[in-house]
Amino acid sequence: MGKKKINPPQTQKRPGSEEDMKPTPVSERPVRPNKLQHKVALITGGDSGIGRAVAILFAEEGADIALAYLNEHEDALKTRERVEENGRECILIDGDIANEATCRRIVKTAVKKYGRIDVLVNNAAIHYERKSITEITADQLRKTFATNIFSMFWITQNALPGMRKGSTIINTSSVTAYRGSPHLIDYASTKGAIVAFTRSLAANLVSKGIRVNGVAPGPIWTPLIASSFSADRVAKHGSDVPMKRAGEPAEVAPSFLFLACEDSSYMTGQFLHPNGGEILNT
Repeated sequence: MGKKKINPPQTQKRPGSEEDMKPTPVSERPVRPNKLQHKVALITGGDSGIGRAVAILFAEEGADIALAYLNEHEDALKTRERVEENGRECILIDGDIANEATCRRIVKTAVKKYGRIDVLVNNAAIHYERKSITEITADQLRKTFATNIFSMFWITQNALPGMRKGSTIINTSSVTAYRGSPHLIDYASTKGAIVAFTRSLAANLVSKGIRVNGVAPGPIWTPLIASSFSADRVAKHGSDVPMKRAGEPAEVAPSFLFLACEDSSYMTGQFLHPNGGEILNT
């Protein structure tokens, strides 16, 4: 994060000379072939989709993984296999993060295994398509909010004691947080809450040297899509964005890597938007 830097008073004639500046601007950084070497990452929803792609890419860059998921055991085992093929460790922790006790257990298990958490990726989410707000039951509302946003509070609260200066937190929001969704009203509401949560937490933790950012994907080809919508809508998923297609999880994962490593050292409270070209008022 770095200490507050005060430059000495100085002035130059236009257009100015970089070599005469005190201190000279930093134009190069050390080459890091493994951007997350010796790091530990806890990823929720890491069994498949975006979470799997992030876990694999983080492992390729040197991180050990704690992977939290609901009950998709076969997918989780496949993700662990891919992480281990990259020479990194991976533990699997199943459970419903809509439950606060499960969130505590997930973090406790990860810290017990690795001793700390360097990168926390709050990624897991659910949604249910409904044509009208009147179709959203109280149980669905509670489940969606507990899974998508309450869990981020619970996991982060428990993870912070195991994090240190230089750690990062990355929260997954959605394009729906910025433009809304007529048939995913409760889901979009949680994703908007995640934006506010991320910006608020970033301001709260900046003095501790912990950066907090987020990724707001557009239409991505994941199991959540195939299991949530009609066959016709699944077939058309992503066709309404400028690129006319759904994105792949592997196209989203680099945004998480950028925010996890020192390449983004001057960013906190921000969101990246891998969404197929949709322009948003962010």
